Amino acid sequence: MEILVCVKRVPDSAENEISVAAGGADIRRDDLVYSVNEWDNYAVEEAIQIAERAGGNVTVVSVGADAEEVVRREMAMGAGQGVLLNDAAFEGSDGLGTATILKAAAQKNKYDLILTGAQADDGAGQVGGMLAALLDWPYASLVNRIEEKEGNQLRVGREIEGGSQEVSDIELPCVLSIQTGINEPRYVGLRGIRKVASVEIPVLDASALGVSADAVGAAGAKVKRVDYFVPEIGAGAEMIEGSTEEVATKLVDLLKAKGGIK
Repeated sequence: MEILVCVKRVPDSAENEISVAAGGADIRRDDLVYSVNEWDNYAVEEAIQIAERAGGNVTVVSVGADAEEVVRREMAMGAGQGVLLNDAAFEGSDGLGTATILKAAAQKNKYDLILTGAQADDGAGQVGGMLAALLDWPYASLVNRIEEKEGNQLRVGREIEGGSQEVSDIELPCVLSIQTGINEPRYVGLRGIRKVASVEIPVLDASALGVSADAVGAAGAKVKRVDYFVPEIGAGAEMIEGSTEEVATKLVDLLKAKGGIK
């Protein structure tokens, strides 16, 4: 099975104090520490496990001038190949622009399965679904279980509202967005990092991908970020004390006073 995993380089929230940049349209990026997107790490691990069980190959792909480090990190984890998609025309792409770039990369080879993380640093969770739509492939989001079936199908479990689990059969080729917790990503050791340090990673630009510069980047973006802000801190929670009956009575009185119940 040929598997493509889309990965992204994002600010590491555990290593950075995130603050809003002047102008309010972005975060301050000076001196930020970056790492691979957490959800993408689970997607790569799942791809490797599928390839180990069913046979096949895993390729990781990323968009951006500075993405080589995360591609090499996922190759050190066990992915067989890496691909970088980089062009000045890609800068400022919205979700659809990014999906358009990834679609062009996916069509450079014959893949049976494409995995993405369920979401990345902007929290929109949209690229996987957009990529599937552009390819006209079946799609499932928030996937936390994958089983190979006989024939050209996978059985996938999805985390849905209320803690319920939805199980479906999906035809290959397909796109799946992977939820954290589906597996335990393996440790990347120094030996693995050294092994891939000198491996040549192909870089594909807009021309090589056959992507029009007008369809991607800031020029093609249909969605533009206009504001970041830190919400004002409201009043703290009110702690209700007393016996169970006293707490219940006070809570009902508060809800009536606030208009929550009549």
